[in-house]
Amino acid sequence: MGVIMGSSSDWEVMRHAVDMLTQFQVPHEVKVISAHRMPADMAQYGADARRVGLRAIIAGAGGAAHLPGMMAALTSVPVFGVPVPSRYLRGEDSLLSIVQMPKGVPVATFAIGEAGAANAALHAIANLATTDARLAEQLDAFRLKQTEAARAMVVPPPQSS
Repeated sequence: MGVIMGSSSDWEVMRHAVDMLTQFQVPHEVKVISAHRMPADMAQYGADARRVGLRAIIAGAGGAAHLPGMMAALTSVPVFGVPVPSRYLRGEDSLLSIVQMPKGVPVATFAIGEAGAANAALHAIANLATTDARLAEQLDAFRLKQTEAARAMVVPPPQSS
């Protein structure tokens, strides 16, 4: 699994994808690959992705957010895009850039920020779990734990005025 981001400032969001992959013991690599500052590196990463055994790429980017879409154009390995909140437009610009791909160049796009990063990893894990019984069991246990935690939530009684 590859986890890539446009700059080191994206780490605070993308670490949530890495944390999820680590929790599920999914081997992964993490790299900063800027679509704008390192275009040759980005092209090489995409060209090599399948050959080096990557089964999916989680790509996070803010601002213009070209990295996920360009990666999808460069490889047939599935790309999961995570919009990283930007300083000026709260990540809405990133979301629109990632989700609005032309027909034939898909990027599975997730929510802006931490939840999107974690869910991108969980979606990639779910895809891997279709052919990996260990991962499928872990994913089922994870979801059961979430269900049990939700059922255990106690709603405080309304306060009288």
